[in-house]
Amino acid sequence: MSSLQVDPGALRARVRAKYREVAVDPGGSFHFHTGRALASRLGYDPGIVDALPDRAVESFAGVANPFSLRRLAPGDKVVDVGSGGGFDSFIAAAQVGPRGQVTGIDMTPEMLAKSRRTAEELGLAHVQFRDGLAESLPVPAGWADVVISNGVINLCADKQAVFAEIFRVLRPGGRLQFADIATGRPVPAAARRDIDLWTG
Repeated sequence: MSSLQVDPGALRARVRAKYREVAVDPGGSFHFHTGRALASRLGYDPGIVDALPDRAVESFAGVANPFSLRRLAPGDKVVDVGSGGGFDSFIAAAQVGPRGQVTGIDMTPEMLAKSRRTAEELGLAHVQFRDGLAESLPVPAGWADVVISNGVINLCADKQAVFAEIFRVLRPGGRLQFADIATGRPVPAAARRDIDLWTG
């Protein structure tokens, strides 16, 4: 019997639907903050953010700044788990430079289309976006120097599978820099089973 509190497929469908809205209507009303104002509040480097076009920033919906933990190094190979519209991938691209590589992974077609188009418009040949799940990353084992993620792991039903995949794709000695939502107190079982509370 599965120990998961909610059905992973049903949860993914809800998350896709929510972030499809963020991709196609970034100015819409959501229960979370988005865009440039959010990036500023979270302490992103304004010089880098200001240089990005609106389409690269408007669908950003992270919860903190994974780059505040440590700056990426030039030449690093980076995987962005749950890359959305590409904002954190574009920040990573600026830090690793053209000798580095950034691979964003997302499961929402509208977010992938947006991020791919923006990367092309910005001429970022060292950035690519792949369709995939956090629990099954389309990245070779040991490829990444760094894995980043921002507000995504909390939206996955099987967190053990997510962390197993992250450590699979990291090289020995590589690191995980992630920002996410955590609870300070136990969540009642009925609340954990309520899929609406997972997605807002």
